[in-house]
Amino acid sequence: MRIAVLRERRTGERRVALLPEHLPRLLAAGVEVSVESGAGNEAGATDDAYRAMGAQVSEDVLAGADVVVSVQPINLSTARQLGEGAVTVSFLPTAEEGPLVRRLRERRITSFSMDLVPRTARAQPMDALSSQSMVAGYRGAIVAAERLQRFFPLFMTAAGTVRPATVLVLGAGVAGLQAIATARRLGAVVEAYDVRESSAEEVASVGAKFVQLDLPPLSGAGGYAREMTEERATRQRELLAPHVAAADVVITTAAVPGRTAPVLVTTEMVAGMRAGSVVVDLAADQGGNVEGSIPGHEVMVEGVLVWGGSNVPSQLPRPASELYGHNVLNVLLLMVRVGALHLDFGDDILSATCVTHAGEVVHRPTLELLGEVG
Repeated sequence: MRIAVLRERRTGERRVALLPEHLPRLLAAGVEVSVESGAGNEAGATDDAYRAMGAQVSEDVLAGADVVVSVQPINLSTARQLGEGAVTVSFLPTAEEGPLVRRLRERRITSFSMDLVPRTARAQPMDALSSQSMVAGYRGAIVAAERLQRFFPLFMTAAGTVRPATVLVLGAGVAGLQAIATARRLGAVVEAYDVRESSAEEVASVGAKFVQLDLPPLSGAGGYAREMTEERATRQRELLAPHVAAADVVITTAAVPGRTAPVLVTTEMVAGMRAGSVVVDLAADQGGNVEGSIPGHEVMVEGVLVWGGSNVPSQLPRPASELYGHNVLNVLLLMVRVGALHLDFGDDILSATCVTHAGEVVHRPTLELLGEVG
């Protein structure tokens, strides 16, 4: 069995699917690993580092590969080069990748999506959405601290006392909790809000005050929030407006894979903040929690800086690759039996993450997205 690690092709993607330190467990399982030259450069992993760990490094790693691993989904050209029965493991947001899914089916390629890892205790070591959200949450707090034109912590000096910055985090999932924890470590006073009932205790556990709104909770399946009505969304924005206005920094993190992010903060709310304040929208790639935010750009609104995140985990490529590679490694080890590829679809994790297999789209929600369910 040979695993090929690809160099990422998408603009701005600096992560790599496996780092040199991930290879020993694969090699010990009897697997060969080929790494495309330059695959780890952006994450600080040289070709020599891969060779030192026992990998083969070359410009062409696709020929004869049993499994191809990457961060972003492979492109149509790469899919065309893979042999029938080959396996791909990557993020694969099927709502955005219909043409690729069809190509994978046509080529009889088995594809596994890291977006679909179930949120169960057993699957936690493979949960790439959570690991990358943690990176994004940390990055969001650092971006805010860097761009805010004041200190985060309290300073008491002979020249006077400087009050700490106030940070409001909207969304208390993995990214939100990491943003809270990081802002707290930097010394800010932090408040947070989430529509899920369980979030209040989690927010308190990382040192922030939970914002209580006179609204019913919207807890949903899989740890995500349920979609809200427009009436509920309007009322929520009204109740959040004074908290936004009082904050020096607002960090928004409310995103659900495959859905457009809800608008939590309007332009009017941003304009109500003090000049020099900062808004960090970590959901900008999914449509944005902040009205008018643009992925990869900074926008000024009445003296307030709005930072739109774009592929935020990739902005910290080394730790993001360390975590993602660990997730991928654990998925791969489910497929190895005595050095050979063995796909056991009785395994709940493999069955949940599989999108295409044997010339069929086996993930029913994807089949529905393609409009092929009778």
